[in-house]
Amino acid sequence: MIQEIPSKACSCYVSFIVTLLLLLLSSLSTRSVAGDYREEQERDRVVKLPGQPENVGFSHYSGYITVDPPFGRNLFYWLIEVPAGRKPMSRPLVLWLNGGPGCSSVAYGASEEIGPFRVGPDGKTLTLSPYAWNREANLLFLDSPAGVGFSYSSTLEDLLNVGDKRTAKDAYTFLIKWFERFPQYKYRPFYIAGESYAGHYVPQLSQLVARGNKGIKNPVINFKGFLLGNGLLDDHYQFIGSFDFWWNHGLISDTTYKALYKACSNSSWIYAKDECAKAYSKATNNMGKINMYSMYDSFCGDVGTTTTLPTNLWNIPLISTLVGKDGTCRVKYTKMYLNDSNVQKALHVKADEIFHPYTTCSNVVTAKWADSASSVLPIFKELIAAGIRIWVYSGDTDTTVPISSTRYSINALKLKTIKDLDAWYDDKQQVGGWSQVYKGLTYVIVRGAGHEVPLG
Repeated sequence: MIQEIPSKACSCYVSFIVTLLLLLLSSLSTRSVAGDYREEQERDRVVKLPGQPENVGFSHYSGYITVDPPFGRNLFYWLIEVPAGRKPMSRPLVLWLNGGPGCSSVAYGASEEIGPFRVGPDGKTLTLSPYAWNREANLLFLDSPAGVGFSYSSTLEDLLNVGDKRTAKDAYTFLIKWFERFPQYKYRPFYIAGESYAGHYVPQLSQLVARGNKGIKNPVINFKGFLLGNGLLDDHYQFIGSFDFWWNHGLISDTTYKALYKACSNSSWIYAKDECAKAYSKATNNMGKINMYSMYDSFCGDVGTTTTLPTNLWNIPLISTLVGKDGTCRVKYTKMYLNDSNVQKALHVKADEIFHPYTTCSNVVTAKWADSASSVLPIFKELIAAGIRIWVYSGDTDTTVPISSTRYSINALKLKTIKDLDAWYDDKQQVGGWSQVYKGLTYVIVRGAGHEVPLG
């Protein structure tokens, strides 16, 4: 005979069962989430690149983060970790951004500067660089904005409506989602680095991250500071610093110098007025075919990486692409390598989604750049006040964003000098450059370096 369970006991029994079910569902949910990110990481793991040396000793991952589902905007990343023997999980994370606007961080930052791999002259084999930054930090390279490098938008019209603001917003969205895919990097010391037009990207993204962290005691994105080389910081100081540098180095005539000052000093660097573009054209004629990025070095020649800005100001081919320390034409070989379908497959590139062959710099993106800040110095002031560490550096042979432009921009911040300009030395006891410490900012000059200071 089945006895009837008292109503009170039944209520407790049902409550107990419900609690067990909720705990079980919670456990399953947790396992599902944990499994999701691990599966995503494994999907993005780069097993081996074509031509890669054996036993490189570090893990690397690449893939896409969707930053705008309606338009299908997807940003391509490449994470290269510290070698296992150097404890990658105890090292900081550095995001690297190249400028242009429109140039690929995978092509330049990763393959010419701070990444571990260098493409050989055959365009097929890789060697390891002794100058790679992943000896000390985990490196995250981002092709930004969509349309640059391997990043893409599913809407062609969307590529023609990009500028500073959307680039920063998309990069911030990327970071939020990327940390969910790689939660082991949450709360880890995080830095942002870059060069050239990333003089806009780096401070603008840093501002969004710092504001997003405001009031949070232990933020997921543990942002500590940024590092910026030969960066475009302020249009006015960029112009007058360039004109002074060119004239003082005998690159332009007295007449051209005066014409530039008259036509350009209060113009926009990207959206230059007609008279400014004409004066700039005179300046390039005066200079001749020198390496604009490192004026005492040779250049690789036209390697098909041309990019043009929306006006005639920079409407010249990038024929003065830098060579590496060993004299090789890095970007030419890199372009050959990254256009290989087997390389793209190994990097998980969605080649079918990209409207064009891979290029190291995109003139599609820059054709109608929607907005460009005339100055990022107010952002510097905001971040310095918030305690964000800032390190700015210059190669002193760069004519595109010369040392004088950067120094004018820094002086405009009116920061107190903590340590005056002083020489620093390399391991052969030769002067490697100079440094000056301000309240809230450190400035470093690298002797003999060009636009790509870490070029190795």
